[in-house]
Amino acid sequence: MNIFVIMKRTFDTEEKVIIKAGQVSEDGATFIINPYDEYAIEEALKLKETHGGEVTVVTVGEEEVEKELRTALAMGADKAVLINDEDVAKGDQFSTATILAAYLKDKEPDIILAGNVTVDGGTGQVGPRLAEELGISAVTMITKLTVDGNKATIERDLEGDLEIAEVALPVLVTCQQGLNEPRYPSLPGIMKAKKKPLETLELDDLDLDEDDVQAKISSVDIFSPPAKAAGKVLKGEINQQVNELIRLLRTEAKII
Repeated sequence: MNIFVIMKRTFDTEEKVIIKAGQVSEDGATFIINPYDEYAIEEALKLKETHGGEVTVVTVGEEEVEKELRTALAMGADKAVLINDEDVAKGDQFSTATILAAYLKDKEPDIILAGNVTVDGGTGQVGPRLAEELGISAVTMITKLTVDGNKATIERDLEGDLEIAEVALPVLVTCQQGLNEPRYPSLPGIMKAKKKPLETLELDDLDLDEDDVQAKISSVDIFSPPAKAAGKVLKGEINQQVNELIRLLRTEAKII
């Protein structure tokens, strides 16, 4: 199987987000593979173990993301590709999907896996946009994937309901928690990763220029949410507490 994984470098989920001059500050921040993308990498490796083939991890970013790509290689991916977007002054989900589509259009993937969302943007748009650009089917938020020949059977957990879809390959799927348990890179895997191919491409290599990938979305402002006010503890008999709660909901919260 020809398997591709779309990966993104994101803030460590333990990081405290700091806003400076209307932008998220990266000063001293720790970065990791987007956690949902780890499920995609693990599922790709399981597909390879079952069906054979090759796993290629692809990301759009700058040279700093090589560390996370090497981690994916240490997990067991065969190749990694970094598409350098430092020439893109402003990018968004459209930009990323356009760049990835230009790279993948002639690669003949059997299956493309991506995280359901990223922990920074959280839009969940890149996967479906990419599938649309490539003209292939997309199934999002999957929790189980079985491939048999040219057909995939996919389960989706929709807030407690189960949906089962059957789709012909090629297909793009986005992965969420519950699909699998991502493996940790082993010491032998880390050593092998140093020798595995990591290709770096520029926009020119994909016959793209900055105008082709200009963002469709602009950020008006970025700010931290307001601090929560201290809660109130109601005292007295239960009837008194209920009456006081109703009064507060009417007079202060003004929601009833």
